Amino acid sequence: MKRREFITLLGSAAAWPLAARAQQRERMRSVGVLTPFAAHDTEGQNRVTAFAQALQQLGWSVGQNVRLLYRWGDGTSATMQKYAAELVALAPDVILADSSAAVSPLLQATRTIPIVFAIVGDPVGAGYVETLARPGGNATGFTPFEYAMAGKWLELLKEIAPRLTRAAILRDPAIAAGPGQFGAIQAVAPSLGVELRAVNVRDADEIERSIAAFAQGSNGGLVVTGSAAAAAHRDLIVELAARHRLPAVYNTRLYGEVGGLLCYGAPLLDQFRRAAAYVDRILKGEKPAELPVQAPTKYELIVNLKTAKALGLDIPATVLARADEVIE
Repeated sequence: MKRREFITLLGSAAAWPLAARAQQRERMRSVGVLTPFAAHDTEGQNRVTAFAQALQQLGWSVGQNVRLLYRWGDGTSATMQKYAAELVALAPDVILADSSAAVSPLLQATRTIPIVFAIVGDPVGAGYVETLARPGGNATGFTPFEYAMAGKWLELLKEIAPRLTRAAILRDPAIAAGPGQFGAIQAVAPSLGVELRAVNVRDADEIERSIAAFAQGSNGGLVVTGSAAAAAHRDLIVELAARHRLPAVYNTRLYGEVGGLLCYGAPLLDQFRRAAAYVDRILKGEKPAELPVQAPTKYELIVNLKTAKALGLDIPATVLARADEVIE
């Protein structure tokens, strides 16, 4: 081999690893985002913003080394199935699933693309993962509560409305956590002297009819359990509680922001910030099967005194002393 050819070959060989490393650093990764909220819904926007900001803090810059592929829902299963299929067809590196309404159709569409979920109650009971410690499949993430939390909602309702003898429990029967939360509430209801009625949250008309019928009796109140369907109808539910003068306890602060009386649950935006850390780890090579499903690290109690005054309720000092936030 001639000396000039050898030097050219040697130079090319030395330059190749540098070029390869540069190409690897600049490779654009893609993350799908499936949420049941409409694009104009402030709660949906807050969730994906919290996720995107946390990703940025971990070194991912949208448009430079990662792109986010959004699909916004409308609360119906048909739409979620359609958008789940669309995202899977785009073959992203990983998908963020907002609630059971998103993770269920995604797992029907793929068992290979990694999925990180947030705000999914009872992922084991729903069949999304094998165990919390070792999910075992292509999905892992964050759950907002244990079922025992549901019993505390009824206890809080009885504490702020001692004369309560009846409670309508709003739940989504289409997800595993719906019956699960209702069962946990059933377990404590006899000791509190409260009769329960299940109210499904499949659509606005059903919610309105059921609450109106329930409100015809006396000494009643509401417990709104965790579900994407209930969250999508939060304005209607809070308005109905006010219209029928029903004290109500909700599973998360987003109801308090629109006038809900009392909210107790995990800060939901924190789940999306923590989900970004799992997405980061998966993009760097870790497997969802080996990343444990995590429970909340804290809970918050929100009391809306303005709503309490409108209902003629005096919130006990013991409840106010435990509140993380009081809305006046």
